[in-house]
Order: sequence, then C-alpha cells, then structure tokens
Amino acid sequence: MYLFFLTFGFTDNKMPRKRKTPVVGAESSQHEEGSFGGPHEDIGGPGGGGQGVGGFSGGGRGEVNPQEGVGRSYGGSRGRGGRGSQGTDEFQEASAGGDFGPGYVSGSRGGGRTRGGGRGGGHGPQQGVAVGSYGGRGYANPMERGPRPSQQGGGDGREGGYYGGRGGSGSASYSQQGGRGGLNTQGRGAPQPRGLTALQYGGPQSEYQDRAIQQHGVSETAGPGVSSYPGGSPGPPIPELYQATISPLQQVVTQAESSSRGDSLPHSSHSGALAVVEQFEHLSVSTFETPASSSVSSVKPTQPSDSVGTQQQQEILVSTESSMVPVSSKSVKIPGRPGLGQIGKKCLVKANHFSVELPDKELCHYDIVITPEVSSRAVNRIIMKQLVTVYRKTELGNRLPAYDGRKSLYTAGPLPFQKKDLSVTLVDEDDGGPRRERQFIVTMNRVQGADLHSLGLFLQGKIQEAPQDALQVLDIVLREFPTSRYVPVGRSFYHPTLGDRATLGEGLESWRGFYQSIRPTQMGLSLNIDMSSTAFIEPHPVIEFVCHLLNRDAKQRPLTDLDRAKIKKALRGVKVEVTHRGNMRRKYRISGLTTQSTRELTFPVDEHGAVKSVVEYFRDTYHIDLEHTTWPCLQVGSQNRANYLPMEVCKIVEGQRYTKRLNEKQITNLLKVTCQRPKAREIDICNTVKQNAYDKDEYAKEFGIKISNKLTTVEARVLNPPLLKYHASGITTDCYPVEGQWNMQQKRMVNGGTVKNWICINYSRLVEHRMHGFCAELAEMCNTCGMNYNPEPVLPSICCREPFDKCLKKRVLDAKAKLKGEEIDLLIFILPDNNGSLYGDLKRLCETNLGIVSQCCLQKHAVKSQSRQYLANVALKINVKVGGRNTVLADALYKRIPLVSDKATIIFGADVTHPPPGEDSSPSIAAVVASQDWPEVTKYAGLVSAQGHRKEIIDDLYTEVQDAVRGKVPGGMVRELLKSFYQATRVIPQRIIFYRDGVSEGQFYQVLLYELDAIRRACASIQEGYMPPVTFIVVQKRHHTRLFANNHNDRSSTDRSGNILPGTVVDTKICHPTEFDFYLCSHAGIQGTSRPAHYHVLWDENKFSADGLQSLTNNLYARCTRSVSIVPPAYYAHLAAFRARFYVPTSENSDSGSLATGALGRGGGGTRTTRGAVQNAPVRPLPPLSERVKKVMFYC
Repeated sequence: MYLFFLTFGFTDNKMPRKRKTPVVGAESSQHEEGSFGGPHEDIGGPGGGGQGVGGFSGGGRGEVNPQEGVGRSYGGSRGRGGRGSQGTDEFQEASAGGDFGPGYVSGSRGGGRTRGGGRGGGHGPQQGVAVGSYGGRGYANPMERGPRPSQQGGGDGREGGYYGGRGGSGSASYSQQGGRGGLNTQGRGAPQPRGLTALQYGGPQSEYQDRAIQQHGVSETAGPGVSSYPGGSPGPPIPELYQATISPLQQVVTQAESSSRGDSLPHSSHSGALAVVEQFEHLSVSTFETPASSSVSSVKPTQPSDSVGTQQQQEILVSTESSMVPVSSKSVKIPGRPGLGQIGKKCLVKANHFSVELPDKELCHYDIVITPEVSSRAVNRIIMKQLVTVYRKTELGNRLPAYDGRKSLYTAGPLPFQKKDLSVTLVDEDDGGPRRERQFIVTMNRVQGADLHSLGLFLQGKIQEAPQDALQVLDIVLREFPTSRYVPVGRSFYHPTLGDRATLGEGLESWRGFYQSIRPTQMGLSLNIDMSSTAFIEPHPVIEFVCHLLNRDAKQRPLTDLDRAKIKKALRGVKVEVTHRGNMRRKYRISGLTTQSTRELTFPVDEHGAVKSVVEYFRDTYHIDLEHTTWPCLQVGSQNRANYLPMEVCKIVEGQRYTKRLNEKQITNLLKVTCQRPKAREIDICNTVKQNAYDKDEYAKEFGIKISNKLTTVEARVLNPPLLKYHASGITTDCYPVEGQWNMQQKRMVNGGTVKNWICINYSRLVEHRMHGFCAELAEMCNTCGMNYNPEPVLPSICCREPFDKCLKKRVLDAKAKLKGEEIDLLIFILPDNNGSLYGDLKRLCETNLGIVSQCCLQKHAVKSQSRQYLANVALKINVKVGGRNTVLADALYKRIPLVSDKATIIFGADVTHPPPGEDSSPSIAAVVASQDWPEVTKYAGLVSAQGHRKEIIDDLYTEVQDAVRGKVPGGMVRELLKSFYQATRVIPQRIIFYRDGVSEGQFYQVLLYELDAIRRACASIQEGYMPPVTFIVVQKRHHTRLFANNHNDRSSTDRSGNILPGTVVDTKICHPTEFDFYLCSHAGIQGTSRPAHYHVLWDENKFSADGLQSLTNNLYARCTRSVSIVPPAYYAHLAAFRARFYVPTSENSDSGSLATGALGRGGGGTRTTRGAVQNAPVRPLPPLSERVKKVMFYC
C-alpha cells in the first residue's frame, strides 16, 4: 500500500498493450510483392509470393506504409526466404527475415533498424546442399541502444547463423558496444562507429569475443567480435543494468492544451511517441490495484541470453527474494568531471583539509591469525602491542608495524620472513575472574601489498578507480598513534584532555574530540580534520548514576517496576569496577539486574546446602554495612554463572561511550556543546593538528608520511541568488534573497489556497485566554499573504481535557454534523512546548484516519502576540498543505533553466531515514518525492515505504507483483510518480533528475546499480522503449568538510553569523580528482558553523555542465522564506520519511528484538519479526494515508 503525498495521480490495473503477431507472407506460385500496411495497423500487410519454381524464386516481402503502418511484417516463408521489412525509428520491433526451404543455400537478409537490428535469416535444414546457409545481417538504429547488454549499440551478429553473421553498427553519440560475431568463424561484429569519442565504448567486452557456442551438444567456434577502439574501454558502463531503447520522445498534446499552454511541443507523426502518450493516457484513467493477497516481489537485473532467435526485449524476471543480486558493481562507471564551473563571484575560502605528502615506501601486507581466536579488537591490539614490544628488535627487524585491530598488519618494507608464528603472553585481570596468564600464537603471513604507484596515478587523473587498499593502509597508519592515546569511536577520537566536559543529564556527559580521515583530492592526498563531540557515561558510583538517571534521591520510595526497567536498559553492557577490595579494582560487565532485592539474595556457602545472604557476606567479609538493601543487585558475568554485586560497591569505569538513544534534553545539551562559531571552530581545528604533532608521530615517520599544519586555501565562487516571483496583486511582485533569506512583506502568494472550514483545539493549559486572538491573527496573515481564509472557525476553539484522540474525534464529528456534507479543510492544534509523543500521535491520526491536514503551533508562540514573520511562515506552510503554491522561480516561468525548461523534466528526491540507536526492532523508512508541475517545479508528490532495519537501498522504487489473473503487475514509487506527473501536467517526462540523499561513499556503486536499474525498469514498464535520460546525484550532509572565510573580519565575504555566504560553491582542490562533484553552501548560518552539502554525480545521461548543475541545485528553493542546506527535493524526501516515522506501530519502538532485513511493506501487507525469526520476513506495513491527504504537501 502506498502512502501517496500530493498526488495528482491515478493508477491502472492493466499491463501494457500486447502487440499483434506479425503476419507471415502468404504462399503463391507467383512472384508478388506484399501489400502495403493498412491505416493504424500494428503490422505491415501480408507478404506476397511464396514457394517458387525449384525453390529458387524469392518469397514475398512485406512492406510498411510509411504514413500509417508500423512495419512489423515477416517476409514470405519457404522457398528463398523473404526479406523482412525495416521498422520505424520509434519504439517498434523490427521484423525478422523469412526462413528458407530445403535445398537452398542462402538465408534472407535481416530487416529493421530498431532495437539493435532485426533478426537475421535462419539457416536451412541442409537438405540437398553441402553447406549450411549464410546468416543475415542485423542493422541498428544509430539513435538507439540494444535491449540487452550484449547488444548495446549494434545488432547481434550471433543471430546470423553460420558463416557470415554480422552485428549491426551503432553511432558514436549513443552506442557503447558493437554487435557480437556469429556462431562460426566468419561471424563478425559491427564496424567501428564513426566519431567515437574518448571514454566511450567501441567494441564488445573480451568475454563477447571468440566465444564458443554450444549447439546440440557440439561446441562451435564463435566469430572474432570487434576490438575496442582507441580511447575506449573494452567494457560497457553498466552491463548488468536493464537497457531499454532510447528514442527521442516528442510531446503530444491536444490542440486546446497547445493553445493554452506554452510549454508543450507540437504534434508528432511518430507512432512510437503516440504509443507512449496512449499508454500514459491509458494509465491516467484507470486504477492500479496491487492484489491484497500478493506480496511485493523484487526484480532481478536482466542477464544476457545466448540462445539464437530470442526476443530483442527479455522478459523481466520476478523473484520472491528480498533484493536484487547484481553480477558486479565495479562495472558501473561514474562520470568524469565535465569541466570546472565559471559563473559567480570568485573568492577565497579555507577548508579543514591538510595536505599529505605521498610516501615513497614499499607497503607490505601481512595476514594475521591469532590463536585462540579473539573477538575484541581492543584485546587484539593489546596482543599485537605486546608482540611489537617483545619482538621488534629481533624478529621484526626493528620495524614498527601498523595494525588494523583485526586481520591485517602493515610495514614500511618487508620483514625478515615470509611466514612466522610468534608467541605472546598476556596477564588477564579485567574479566572478573581469577588472575591468570593467557598464551596466544600470532601467525604472520605475507600477502600482496598495497600499490602506492597506482594511488599516484589515480591522484594525477591517469586512472579512474581509486586504489582503496593503499588509502586504507595510510589511514590505518595515521590512526595508530591517536588510537593508543584516545578513545576511538569510528573515525573519531575522544578524551577529556581534548576539551571541557559538559553534563548532558541523567548520568551522561559529553567529551570533545576530533574526526580524522585521509581523502584523495585534486591537490593530492589530504587529511580531513574536524571537531566532534559525543556522549559518554559519567564515571560515578552506580548509586549516584541511578539517582541522576531517575532524578530522585536514593533514600526515597522503593523502586517501581518502571524504575527497574529503566535502570536495566541504561546499565546493560556497562563496565564497572568494584570499590570494596582496596587496590584490587576488578572490572566486570553488567548483564542485568536481580529480580530480588539485595536483602533477599542468598547464595550457597558449602556442599551441605548452607546459605548466606549477600548483606551478611559483605558485613562479615569486608566489614561493610550495605545501606540500599531494598534495591536490586547488579548481575555480572555469564547467565550460567552469575555473580551478584550490590550497586553501592560498584563504580562505572571511565571512557565508555553511551550508544543508546538520547532524550530530547540530552540532545539539546549536546548541540549546545557542539555549536561553535566559524572562527572558534577553525582555531580549535588548527590547535588539534598542532596537539597531534604528526611530525613527531613515530608511525607517520616510519612510513614516510608528512602532513601540513595549515588549512587549505581554495578558490570558490558565490552564485547569484535566484529571482523569485510572487502574485501580481502584491506591492512587491519579485525579490532576490539576501544572504539566503527573504520575507513576505508586501508580497502575495502565487497561488493562494482556500481554507473555508477549520477548527482549533488547544492541548496546552497555559494559553486559553490567547486562543481566539492567536487564531484571528493567523487568519488575517493568511488572507494578507494571498489565501482565501475564512476568519471564523466552524466551532469555537476549545481546550482539551480528555485523551487527545477522544477529544479530537468528537470535535471533528461535531463539526461535520454542522457542515452537513462539507469537508473540514484544516485543523489547528496548540501544543505544550514539551509535548512528548503528542505531535506524532496527532499527525498519525489526522493523516491516516481522519483525512484532514493539520498545523501545530507551540504554546510559546501562541501565548503572546507574535511577529508577522512567524505568522507569515505558518501561513506559507498552511498554503502548501491545502494545495496552494507560494512562489516560483522567474527563470522557470520564462523557461530559462538549462536542461529543465527545454523539455518536460521531472525532478526526484529520495532519502532513507533509519531508527535511532537502541531501537533495534524499528524499520527504516524510505521516501521518494517528485515534482508535479512543469516548468515551475514547485509542487512535489511523494511516497513512503517501510523497509528492513537500517537498510539503505530503496527496495520499492520499482516492483512487480505476480497476479493469478493479470500476470505480472508493475508498480513501485518511481512508476507511480511518473504517472502522477503526466496527469498533472499532461506532458510526458523527457528528462529525469534524481537527487539521492544519505548515501555514503562506500555505497555509491551498490546504490547506483540497484536504484538506476529500478528507475529504468519503471520507465520501461509504462511503455516498451520509453527511457528518458537520467541524471543521478548523491547529496551528502554527514561529512566533515567545513569552509571558512579567508578573512573573518571581511564582512563582505561572510553573513551575520560569520559563515561563508549562501551560494558559495567549490569544485576545485578539495574535490574528487576526476569525478563530477562539488560542495555547495546554499543556506545562511543561524548559529554554529555552516556545513556545505556535498553533491556527487553518479550517472549523467543529460550531460550537465558544471555551471548548469550547480546553478540548478542552488536555485531550487524550499517551503519557507529561508534557503535550506540541501537541495529541496532531497529535503522534502527527508521531511516525508521523518513524518512517516510517526506511522510506525508503537510496538516496534521497543529496544528488544530486531527487524529482519527482508521483503518490504509499503503501507500494506507484511508482518513483523524478531531476531530469532526467519530473516526474510516482511516488515509490518505503514497505515495507509487518507485519500484527501495524499494530494497535498502535508509533510511541510
């Protein structure tokens, strides 16, 4: 079940229309030509002719009516094979050459110029002749790619049969690979496409050359294929991805639409474009229903088929597996940089990147096996540290190795041996057991080392793929020294000496630290250093920690069951040390709490069953009178042999990071600590680099790594802000944002929505006297801004004293009774400032049950007369929720946006939000939004789906469901948004721009491979051959690159917060050496240091220039009068996914269990599972959205 935001759409219950079977030429004793195709027929007329005298005369040849027919006839059968007709250039399948009868030696020539060329003529049964027949030759439409990876560019010569089968040719502008050779030695691939440019693909992969074909158990030698051309690579960019035909798509609109809109192209005579339009029309008037009994299945990427005579388009495979399994992800080629941007005001900024001098050393790699096996990386490091201490000057040849804590050890030069076992002894006293020595055998075996030469070539742009092994070695080397001094957490390091501690509340405190990562850039290697903070458990006595946790005194009332549960959750897994044994500070890890109080606990003391209480034991043995005997004891050790420790004799060990979810108060306190002005942050970063003293780091010296201690100065540009257009009835009809901000003064919305019927409910007890005044001020502002807003509510505003849902439902029923059939347009809620789960509960109830959009306002804003800017911002949010439009880009109205205004373009945004730490059973939420107006690009519809816990790849972009009656029923979020775009605009999207948020660099290839394939399948499912070009851009915010003004005292280069100006873009020096990426700071800083968004282009069939994509990304705008930090489609997707988190059933918000990462639920179907259940069990679905709510941007 979809959750459909702002849908103008519709769904269909029909599969794409099947084509009629091509007519075979009729048999006759005359040598006739075939008739012409009739009007609007799917195929040409039947071919004349047939079996001639002696079998030598030619069969009839079907023809195509160039005005009306489609040209799919077969040639005549028997006798000499007929020649198939050539198809049109638009979306249609070419015909096949006819078969030929007994006793003749030559097959017919393959017809058609579409989809990689028609199938060549078959071969005869070799009756009466000494040799097999000659195969036909396929042709290719120069504007198209073949449907299968083996046919990209030219046709497939293997269809030619024996002796002489030849693949069709392609063209330089689209072809990526010539056709494959025929079955036997004379089969050959396509000739070289003319004008092929560098980095394109001239020939087939080596695996397609000289390949043997198995026929009836006999291996035949394949033809030679085609060699790669100079400047090209032997392999296609995406051999695994579904390749449908690319054809120029012509817009087709009615005459009325053409006259009323200036954004549609004229009528097209191409039957293929007509077919696509017809299919969109077909989808727009039907209803797509996923069978309730069917589960969503995943789609596997189409694989090349080696069988002769297969259809040009392979059937999409449907699988019940939870995810697609690609052949390879490294075959995906990320596009190179098209050049550097030029527009904008040039300036200088400083980046927190420090240049690294590439070492001139031989990096040797040794595989490490520790026996017995150790699961803890910390213990592994202790073992290896002891090994280096004992053996460095002897067995290790005085070398200082770097160790990753697992299976790999690296040295700057070879050790004196190839393989060796070394013995290490450790004294173990931290597990709570008896003090003992442990013996380990460390096996070191040299394997292939990292290649620094390849890294150098990559940094120079001479090779495309980064040698990750070399980068990993250098990163491990630079982490060795700080790991030994500080507490490592991911790529960051923390310690009390790195900054002041700050109390977060409930037994937690923040530690300051720094992030460190080595990165390949245009200037060579750089070390990215940034400041960071995270939560640690305060090293207090456990009793004191519990008091802070519960916010109570230890001597108050006994603990409740709720108190015990909270303590158990907070302390499970925490390491404590005992304080009652003097200097013997044994350490234990807490596994739980006892169900009995301390005074009730006893344990056996001898073999005869005598027992002793814990209280007596501590009094008699340690002379300690326990005070908190009504509290439970800590349970430590294993479940089979549990030990009991009273809380008052235990203290929390320092340096333990808190990994569970923080509450709102703790998050607020942590943000206060991390919030730094740009100048202060820059100073702290520089001080951290000096404190780390990389020039004195013995590991950096050992490996010859040198690091600069100065920030990198980078050339940047400040892009001009876009001109925003407002309604002509306002005093001001357009404006330019100033430092990323503007206001609604003297402006009116472009399209004001209507709010006729509304009610207000107050859930706060502090603003009763202000409710009427606040609602009146808000109504006045909505009308001032251009909305049609009734100032009088349906019912008087009330204060709710009942449970929120009971009060709300009763009020809505009363209002509907008074309206007598009219709908309620808006609900206004006034909430307490600290409202817990009330906000989410209200949104879920309104949007999935009542079907009414709502606007929540905090009591602190309603309790006093508010500024006009606040009220205007609320009015803007209400307007888009009721279907209005606030403003548009002037360039969009005047069709001046490059690669958006010239053709109908749909812009997608996608994001996946994951549950916070500690919620192991909650699903991840995927959201996809897409623009629904063109050329304005202001309204966005969206869909959300629940998927496996912390799964990043969006599984529901395209789906197929197997239905018993209708067969394979296509669906998915991209498909539905394409259809809704067409219904809203009456034009077919000819270009797709896809902004994908939240993908880490390590997931680039995987996400691109799956999600681009899903986009293409979604397009092809609407109409065979419909494949608009796609640009796929990843948006990253969780990175650590920061940009600072070159001169903090220069007010012309900073905003009021001291940050760089909105619109600042960087695509040099600190960016990728060869790929198309850039940093863009599109928002004004409010407090703290602005973080620029990092945009990385993973696929670009639209061929954006650097200036074009940077300007488009900067000029798109968001819901309020302030630019936002990431491109709005991605921002909207984030809002939609965050809103859908409120729809997750509350039973999945527990901290026990886990969600299986298997099949998905999307608002319908599926069940929840725990860790012990079957792994591929579906996720519990989200409740469906109300039909009314689906059509508006309710998530704003």
